[in-house]
Amino acid sequence: MRRRAFIGLRRYQEAQRLALPSPPALVATVGAARLLRYRSDLAWQSDRAPIVFIPSLINPPQVLDLSESRSMLRHMAAAGHDAHLVDWGTPSAADRELGLDQHITDRLIPMLAALPRPPILVGYCLGGTIAIAAAALHRVTALATIASPWDFAGFPSADLAEIAALWRGAKPVCDRLGYVPMEALQSGFWALDPQRTVQKYAAFADIVPGSDEERAFLAVEDWANEGAPLTYAAGQQLFETLYAANASGRAEWRVGGAIVNPATLTCPTLSIASAIDRIVPAAAAPPLTESRILNLGHVGMILSQRAPDMLWDPLSLWLSRHGG
Repeated sequence: MRRRAFIGLRRYQEAQRLALPSPPALVATVGAARLLRYRSDLAWQSDRAPIVFIPSLINPPQVLDLSESRSMLRHMAAAGHDAHLVDWGTPSAADRELGLDQHITDRLIPMLAALPRPPILVGYCLGGTIAIAAAALHRVTALATIASPWDFAGFPSADLAEIAALWRGAKPVCDRLGYVPMEALQSGFWALDPQRTVQKYAAFADIVPGSDEERAFLAVEDWANEGAPLTYAAGQQLFETLYAANASGRAEWRVGGAIVNPATLTCPTLSIASAIDRIVPAAAAPPLTESRILNLGHVGMILSQRAPDMLWDPLSLWLSRHGG
């Protein structure tokens, strides 16, 4: 299998890429962050709540808009939703001390305030964790999270130990750099399931060249291997405040001077998790009013061929019921 994996890796490196989807409209910018709109044909006076999709700070936001045919955002816009996407951008050297909390209070909430109505927030992965804090500080119509960590005690102890060791090794270098490189984060994800990395490149060696399957693999892997670094403060809070101390799960995470507790949210809330997610186990999902468990992987929930039927369409119906 290792030989096939090396063949697949070489093929991945040498393959031709398709052009990226056409860019959406720009609504607001704060620092490096941008808010993008996918339904510019809708009047701001619409009685529908804008829906803001919030990706993780790790990896680019393109996972939610990967290509013309594999895009949750374009699917939601085609279904009639006023869909928006947060692009966190690339931090500058001056952003070293911009923590997770300040990404919420100083970047996200000012962009939400530019919208004409209280939005519905939909957060993916760490974006869902961030969305819960934003909903605690800013008026929103509803909130949904997808594969989002909240109670970090729900992670297997071996995974927490692996992540803690990763941060101990990387922290001195990150401190000197002033940021957490994507390579340091990727090594942690690979360590959680190293055999899967070998298997996926071995399988890619046998995919038909020029096929939709090949194009999908290339798009997903390019997304997974790209991304801006985290600010040092955001990385430190992620690894120490959340993963190690489980401040969110223990109702001790303080953002904007207030404790963030999902139980105090008064808007409709939905948590979508996966029974087979190796990145964010279902046991770590936030305790929201409604919950659903899928049998799709962490990325498969968003991008697989089953994602439209299993996630996109049911989520679209939930959003419609709650004003979106």
